[in-house]
Amino acid sequence: MKKTLTLIALVSASPALAASKNPFSGEFYKLSNTDFIVSIAFLVFIGVLFYFKVPSMIGGLLDKRAEDIQSELDEARALREEAQSILASYERKQLEVQEQADRIVAQAKESAAEAAAQAKKDLEVSIERRIQAAQDQIASAEQGAVKQVRDEAARIAVAAAGNVVAKEITAAKSGSLIDDAIDTVAAKLH
Repeated sequence: MKKTLTLIALVSASPALAASKNPFSGEFYKLSNTDFIVSIAFLVFIGVLFYFKVPSMIGGLLDKRAEDIQSELDEARALREEAQSILASYERKQLEVQEQADRIVAQAKESAAEAAAQAKKDLEVSIERRIQAAQDQIASAEQGAVKQVRDEAARIAVAAAGNVVAKEITAAKSGSLIDDAIDTVAAKLH
């Protein structure tokens, strides 16, 4: 039934029928009419196509092509899903790396702040030590100067006392002073 309807549709749409002026007249069906010959050739061609099952082969090829396209679509869909999952994993990794980088930067800032505070403390301690060392040097220099002044004053006083004693002590007084000094030393030694 399906083949008959297809054949009728093909015959009615044939180029010979479309080109003829009256396909239902008796003149149309003579062998001298080229339109009739073309129509018969067309029908034979269609018959040969059906005899060799060309429409089913074409249908099979089309079905195979449709299956190939469907498998390619399925494969493309699977590849798309895989690409989306890979993209999502890379986005997660990127977020993790960004968070890690932010933590590293925060730790670096914190370490830098701690290092700056420690350096400031170390500098203050160093300054204090230098100030203390300078004060110690100043005190030592003061003590040295005071000792030097005392020593010089004592030397001057001894020299002056020696001059005074030399001028005022006589030989008799000096002998009695020497004897008193010997007695004092002897008393302290025994």
